[in-house]
Amino acid sequence: MRSVSSSEQPDISPLAEALASVGDRWTLLIVAALLDGPRRFGDLEKELQGIAPNVLSQRLRNLESQGLVRAERYSERPPRFVYELAASGRELAGALRLLADWGARHTGDVDPPRHSVCGTPLEAVWYCPTCEMPVEDEGAEEDVHYA
Repeated sequence: MRSVSSSEQPDISPLAEALASVGDRWTLLIVAALLDGPRRFGDLEKELQGIAPNVLSQRLRNLESQGLVRAERYSERPPRFVYELAASGRELAGALRLLADWGARHTGDVDPPRHSVCGTPLEAVWYCPTCEMPVEDEGAEEDVHYA
């Protein structure tokens, strides 16, 4: 099998890039747990029932190496850390809300998020802050370009 040089590799889509970073099992659940604030390893283990300690360690190291999570040592012996999201990790909050909403709508077990004033289920829309306009779904492929 021949190797592919970087000039021959196809362009990777933004979605493929995101999934390569956070698309494996447990990673987004770890990020979601850290959205509520810093957590110690044992706290994450309790919150993420069923995750093996070695998997949690590996996912945390991976998130830290990508700059999504910061680990601050609070004990030298044994070495122990408290984990918190970096700014780039907190940016995933919107995507997690969308995924949770999708899950709620497709399982039927949980109500989707609702507007507190009128009770209508909320919808996500593309929005341009410069033009101060929403971008309609029809034609969004033409109007939206990934940098």
